[in-house]
Amino acid sequence: MRMLHTMLRVGNLEESIKFYCDVLGMKLLRQKDYPGGKFTLAFVGYGDEKDNTVIELTYNWGVDKYDLGDGYGHIALGVNDIYATCEKIKSLGGKVTREPGAMKHGTTVIAFVEDPNGYKIELIQLSSKVATKPQAVSNLQN
Repeated sequence: MRMLHTMLRVGNLEESIKFYCDVLGMKLLRQKDYPGGKFTLAFVGYGDEKDNTVIELTYNWGVDKYDLGDGYGHIALGVNDIYATCEKIKSLGGKVTREPGAMKHGTTVIAFVEDPNGYKIELIQLSSKVATKPQAVSNLQN
């Protein structure tokens, strides 16, 4: 596994991009609107996403402010076999709060788990070939 990104909800996307890029020296790596979900995602970071952990800025259309406690979204981990990983997490007593499947308004296969404190961790299928749910799993996928 490796950490992929941390998601933050923002009230003003352009202001946030300017801060992360101009003030902190990151680059805007990609940005996409999701009209069906009424949100925009912008990814910023210090290097290419394939080699670096980045920040996902999420702007929910029409929401211009969050309480600090609502601003944090999740961390994300890339996995080679999302089904095997979820089964292993469950076998170790972990809580899978969203079983693997395509994300809303997209095709990326994701799942969510929750840590003991309730923080969300998104698992993202890395390979283009979606794995099938195994009968038995010996260890977490790297």
